Amino acid sequence: MSQSIQSPASAAPDTRHGAGLRADLGPADRVRVGMITFLISEAAFFSTLLMAYIMYMGQPMPGPTPAEVLKLPLAVAGTICLLLSSVTVHMAAGALRGARMGAFYLTLAVTIALGAAFLVLTAMEWRELIFEHRLTISRNLFGTTYFTLVGFHAIHVTVGVILLTVMFALAKARQVTQANHDPFEVVSWYWHFVDTVWIAVFTLVYLVGR
Repeated sequence: MSQSIQSPASAAPDTRHGAGLRADLGPADRVRVGMITFLISEAAFFSTLLMAYIMYMGQPMPGPTPAEVLKLPLAVAGTICLLLSSVTVHMAAGALRGARMGAFYLTLAVTIALGAAFLVLTAMEWRELIFEHRLTISRNLFGTTYFTLVGFHAIHVTVGVILLTVMFALAKARQVTQANHDPFEVVSWYWHFVDTVWIAVFTLVYLVGR
């Protein structure tokens, strides 16, 4: 009686991927995917903070209340700064892709200045809230949700200003160029994200919440 003998090689499934099926991401693509993943997680984080603010908005609490202490002029000025900075960072990205380095340096410097101006305006508002109205993060429910939401956004703006400043320095050192513009592109995505989040924060806190 003859028995069929199957070799181990033929019995085992072929798990090797063909060379044509490999689609490894390059370094630039990995940076883009990493930033997109990070921004999605940050969007979920800020959505949670915004929902918490909405849930507690209008709840009875001891003063001071949003209507008593929040003033629009500083917030509007800060909003204008961030909206303009989105325009200038977009212009900077276009200038870098076109190798117009003079325009790149100018628009990037303006973006950094506008971001810094937003932080100064936020600090001025906080100074008034804390020292004139005695509103702190532990004073009442409004203080807790306000300083948490606006504070985390201010931290993200600070990080953005630092990253943009680093990009400026790297460009001066010829590390960020037309041929190597991907690092600046992903940083500009982050900046647009921070500006978009502020639109939601401004609308909820300073318009709807008052």
